[in-house]
Amino acid sequence: MEPVDTDVTGPGNTGGTNDDGTSHGGAPSEEPGAAKPVDVPTLADVLLAVEELWPESLAESWDEVGLVAGHPSAPVAKVMFAVDPTLQVIEEAVEWGAGLLITHHPLLLKGVTTVAATTPKGRAVHRLIESGTALLTVHTNGDSAVGGVSDVLADALGLKDVAPLTVAANGLPEEGIGRVGDLAAAVSLGEFAGRLFEILPAVAGGVRVSGDRDGLVRRIAVCGGAGDSLFDEVRASNADVYVTADLRHHPASEAREAALDGRPYLVDVSHFASEWLWLPAAAAALGNVLGDQGHDVEIRVSTTNSDPWDFILTPG
Repeated sequence: MEPVDTDVTGPGNTGGTNDDGTSHGGAPSEEPGAAKPVDVPTLADVLLAVEELWPESLAESWDEVGLVAGHPSAPVAKVMFAVDPTLQVIEEAVEWGAGLLITHHPLLLKGVTTVAATTPKGRAVHRLIESGTALLTVHTNGDSAVGGVSDVLADALGLKDVAPLTVAANGLPEEGIGRVGDLAAAVSLGEFAGRLFEILPAVAGGVRVSGDRDGLVRRIAVCGGAGDSLFDEVRASNADVYVTADLRHHPASEAREAALDGRPYLVDVSHFASEWLWLPAAAAALGNVLGDQGHDVEIRVSTTNSDPWDFILTPG
């Protein structure tokens, strides 16, 4: 499945459609034929809506989330969601006319000493400012929140009785990093991996599996993005299989050595793919909040595949 262009209109909105086929937020009509007034929000208005959905207090202590570029008083008629703030994604947002680009990954996670346009990050910052496009990061706060990255992955897999792998220090009991839950019925590891492959965007890395293809699995742990720091929590959850990304050789090998009867099995997916699933859900959620507040905003998911790998060779 390739990443798709997703335009959203929240439940209860007027469901307006623009000339180019995109949807826009709008408040519900108070009576047939009488639309409630709508307005284009400022960046500050959108930031308040984002904080309602993905509070910065949920971010991990090492993370850098929040506004990277943009003036709070600027109007925002279009918002684009993406996984990565790459130059290609930024150009897509600028070309579409987005007033705000919301990315999951930070542009400036590690300290920099220059934003000169001679550097990649500097070119990104210059392009954003010169085009008047704001940039906002929703990273581990988007992972931890209800309806966040791992919640969306768990829901796509049909998991029930879902709980966090690690409970957020500053959140609700149902908030935190990672999720664990149960399938409605046990399936083979091979069938489960096939289901996962079908719901993820198509990227070069595909899905790598460690375990008995015919082994039955029902209790599933997931962590969108890199999750090899959560093996202790996964084992404590009694999960049959752990789905995450960026599994390195040594942590994966050690997890296999420590497994009880081979469990938890491991399923390693693309970092980009595991987090892309959240984007349409996040766009819809923000559209709902802004629409309920009477704001008129077009929201779109980037069509840029920012997975860093282009192709893969496999035996046979």
